Amino acid sequence: MEGIEIFKGEKRFIITLSILMIMGLTIIGISSTSTLQAFSQSNKKLPIYSVATKEKKIAITFDTTWGEDNMDEILNVLDKYNAKATFYVVGLWIDDFPEEVKEIDKRGHELGNHSNKHPNMTTISEEKIIKELDITDAKLLDITDKTSKTFRFPEGAFNDAALDIVEKTGRKCIQWDVDSIDWKGEGSEIEAERVLKKVKEGSIVLFHNARYTPQSLTIVLEKLSKEGYEFVTITDLIYDDEYKIDGNGRQIKNK
Repeated sequence: MEGIEIFKGEKRFIITLSILMIMGLTIIGISSTSTLQAFSQSNKKLPIYSVATKEKKIAITFDTTWGEDNMDEILNVLDKYNAKATFYVVGLWIDDFPEEVKEIDKRGHELGNHSNKHPNMTTISEEKIIKELDITDAKLLDITDKTSKTFRFPEGAFNDAALDIVEKTGRKCIQWDVDSIDWKGEGSEIEAERVLKKVKEGSIVLFHNARYTPQSLTIVLEKLSKEGYEFVTITDLIYDDEYKIDGNGRQIKNK
């Protein structure tokens, strides 16, 4: 009987040990998978969200997709603070406001491509993506004698395929790291505070031509100009070559 009990005890020990070994391998497997996922995510190709720089300069950008009648106010605010900005324009907006497009260019601001009809680029074919970009650039060329150097995805929506297609056209894809969320119309103080809390050297700030944008823009530029910030176009902020983009979309100059 004693021998049988010892045998049972050894059997239980072996079973317990086997279970622990299996659990250990499972944990190691999960850990390895998590590490690989983290590695994959950190090495995923991304647009430019911000720029690593020690200079106190940022890019103010506007997505112009609808016809809020305040472009003159926005341009006057920018002039007041000697700020240059980048306007990502949709082709349909260009059709409706050609004089505004001409004025943006005349005042020394930059015009970027934001598609023709503002589709989700992750849901359409390569042919349609290129067509969206080319139509908008043709409209810009007709009005300003210039084409775009950068592109912003409608709604900020992209995937690897869409990103590759756009970059093959020679345009850099630009997102943002600071969002005013001015399209909600929550008021200039709220919109400005949202920007001021997050902005830093090399930030790319997103505005629209929305209801309170001229007022919120005034607050932001007033404060940041006193802090010594310079407001430049996207092409004056980003690096043209010899750079990498980290897992947060921050563009870093190669050493």
